[in-house]
Amino acid sequence: MRTKKGIVTSVAMDKTAVISVHTYKIHPKYKKQFRVTKKFYAHDEDNSCVLGDIITISETKPLSKLKRWIVEKNEK
Repeated sequence: MRTKKGIVTSVAMDKTAVISVHTYKIHPKYKKQFRVTKKFYAHDEDNSCVLGDIITISETKPLSKLKRWIVEKNEK
């Protein structure tokens, strides 16, 4: 099961948190590193996430159209 670590960017929805995960890629020609940001929708049963928290999410079965992740640990 895959896990990712990111920052909470939105908690506007009920039992859902939007987590931004930053990764680094290397340009194939110029060999320079650049940062790529991807947003993941994660299930947060208790609505315990707060904007700016560092969260660990893990993969799960599809819970809705966009949610395929669940909040594992909340590292404030």
